[in-house]
Amino acid sequence: MKNLRWLVIIPYFCLATLPLCWLFLTSLKTQEAAISATASLMPTTAENIAPGGLSFAATLDAYRKLATPHTGKAHAFFHYLLNSVIIGLLSTLTSVVLGTGCAYGFSRFRIAGARDWLFFILSTRFLPPLAVVVPVLMMYRVFNLPNTHLGLILLYTAFNLSLAVWLMKGFIDEIPRAYEEAALVDGYSPLQAFYKIILPHSATGMAVTAVFCLISAWNEYGFALALNNAEAITVPVYFAGLQGNIQGIPWPQIAAGVLIFVVPIVIFTVLVRNHLLRGVTFGTIKQ
Repeated sequence: MKNLRWLVIIPYFCLATLPLCWLFLTSLKTQEAAISATASLMPTTAENIAPGGLSFAATLDAYRKLATPHTGKAHAFFHYLLNSVIIGLLSTLTSVVLGTGCAYGFSRFRIAGARDWLFFILSTRFLPPLAVVVPVLMMYRVFNLPNTHLGLILLYTAFNLSLAVWLMKGFIDEIPRAYEEAALVDGYSPLQAFYKIILPHSATGMAVTAVFCLISAWNEYGFALALNNAEAITVPVYFAGLQGNIQGIPWPQIAAGVLIFVVPIVIFTVLVRNHLLRGVTFGTIKQ
């Protein structure tokens, strides 16, 4: 059985990493090699390479170009990557904090029309986000929020909050009330019971929720394009601008940027991997 499991895992891993391998090879190519009709899969540093073969001259020019502003861009790639990191992390943190508090209220207290309120919160995700671009833009202009980090942080928090509330409510519902009752008997206040009992036991749910919220904010394109023009645009908008360049699409540069772009998500997922693994089986054992 163990060998059979590896026979499934290894091919799946190869298929899952194939796009990343292709991106890595493309990032090492010149522009001419990247758009060539002949597929070249073997990087080499040799000077004499037979045309039409599987080998290509490897170069790091694509990575070097990311450190300098591209034609028509005000800043280099890493400026926009920093924007994505700031906006993604802060909006995720805000969504998880507010979502956890709101979910705790719905889970532990009797609220009139709680089911209706929960459905209303969920219904906010039914509306396509781009359907409200115009009113959001008009409102943001009144408060001078376009082209600012705060504008996107508030917007991403608003859209991710419903997801955070529903996910966290499911996790908090699985925490036995007896834990809080025992803490109150020991002299804890309700607030202390929340911080010292509920939050540690819901760390798994917060990690899972944070991953979903971060991915949603990390990949968002429409609002990042509509609400910004230069300073606060994120990496997805930067990539779209490269594709419209009159000098041709710089595929090696895009491939190098995409590889760097996925690194923060991978690092964050690795840091919370233990909580994610526990989240897979969370709630399977009923009290």
